[in-house]
Amino acid sequence: MHPVTLYHYVALSAILLVIGVFGVLTRRNLVVILMSIEIILNAVNINLVTFSRHYQHVTGQVFAIFIIAVAVAEAAVGLGILIALFRNQETVQADEVNLLKW
Repeated sequence: MHPVTLYHYVALSAILLVIGVFGVLTRRNLVVILMSIEIILNAVNINLVTFSRHYQHVTGQVFAIFIIAVAVAEAAVGLGILIALFRNQETVQADEVNLLKW
């Protein structure tokens, strides 16, 4: 059995980052776009915790806690905006929303 190394964690983080970016760039549903942003933030968290563990520093883990708090706030505010948008426009498709146009 091979041990899990730094390379494995970085590869996992890169895969999650690619999935998240692909979801943000190709999807039209705003809920899926928010979930893709959460995946990107989790990829960053994996990198921070991995390198802080590898280099014996606690700062990466502290930053990961802050990113988790920001992700929770983003999800709460984003879902609130989506609910209000759905009540007003009856859609959550990104290309059908034109609230800022004249």
